[in-house]
Amino acid sequence: MSVVAIPTRRHPGVRPPARPRTSPTLTITLDLVPGPLSPRLARLVQLLGELAESGEGQLRAVEDPASGPRPAPRPVVPPAAPDHVRILAGSRMVRQGDRVIALTRIEYELLLFLAERPRRVFTRLQLLSSVWGYEHAVARTVDVHVRRLRAKLAGSEVVTTVYGVGYRLADEAPISVDHSS
Repeated sequence: MSVVAIPTRRHPGVRPPARPRTSPTLTITLDLVPGPLSPRLARLVQLLGELAESGEGQLRAVEDPASGPRPAPRPVVPPAAPDHVRILAGSRMVRQGDRVIALTRIEYELLLFLAERPRRVFTRLQLLSSVWGYEHAVARTVDVHVRRLRAKLAGSEVVTTVYGVGYRLADEAPISVDHSS
């Protein structure tokens, strides 16, 4: 069972109310059955996760005590292909095959951002806002970092240009994100 609580967002410059109030909360409970999710339910779970990532809410999994203990998930072992890119989120390392790729903080954040959001196209301004944290830089800054990232990941087609729009993770990108390391 999953629970999502989305409190109201405080806007900068707005004073808090004189008397304390509880924030309105939206709670969504999903009873998930074993097996694959339907496409619509999978999309809902993905959208709720994106809301939580953007800081507009929280996503918490709540175990049903009546269901008993659940087996631990098996770790996913990525393929050992030499061009496979593996992002180790816990240690902030990127490996391509057996070698460690030295990335700057922004290159790492950009690669992780795109890898966690496959099949979505982002404009330069969206990337500046989400990865850099501000929008007042020159939009071509993104192009420079994408070019450097591509050069460091030579042999792996990871970032695709959508001409006239922006960038996205390549459809067949040999990439995986490991949040446990």
